[in-house]
Amino acid sequence: MTTWGQVLGFAGVVLLAAMSPGPDFAMVLRHSLVSGRKGGLAAMLGVAAGVLVWSVVAVFGLAGLLAASAEAYFVVKLIGAAYLLYLGVQALRAARRGEYTELPRADGNSTRAFRQSLVGNVLNPKCAVFFVALVPQFLPAHASFADAALFVLVPVAVTVVWFTVVANVVGAMRRMFTKRRVRRAIDTVTGGLLVALGVRLAAQ
Repeated sequence: MTTWGQVLGFAGVVLLAAMSPGPDFAMVLRHSLVSGRKGGLAAMLGVAAGVLVWSVVAVFGLAGLLAASAEAYFVVKLIGAAYLLYLGVQALRAARRGEYTELPRADGNSTRAFRQSLVGNVLNPKCAVFFVALVPQFLPAHASFADAALFVLVPVAVTVVWFTVVANVVGAMRRMFTKRRVRRAIDTVTGGLLVALGVRLAAQ
């Protein structure tokens, strides 16, 4: 039987991972700044959907195939790195052009925010390795289906809570970022971060 200590310990490790700077944080941050609270929440839902995918395949054993296969890991890693580089270059090009008019409507890019965040998370093989390494430390041997389902839902819930806070806080500050110079700096920083993460993912 799963104990509350196991669940809380698992949730704590997932929260620390979610709070660390990475592609998911960069996605939610940028969409919250550009598109407001709704854009940030859409990005949060995309990240949460990706976490759901990885937690399901990890808990039920499928992610082990990716973790065990160097070839599969290499292919997914390159695709994920290329996607992060693509998003980063897009942001850097926008910063270089500097052709900013008025801020987009707060709900204007929700679908794109969700899609980019979901794809970015699913194409990050580090998520697979993270869950494959973490779940066995907390999930008891011969766990029931209810135990397995709990360990699927906990990381999704932690992701939703943390990135909802991020989206709301950053979205509330959005009007501070209406100046072209500030928006250019945002695109430069987040674009550079995404490019750096893509290069780092490809190189590791």
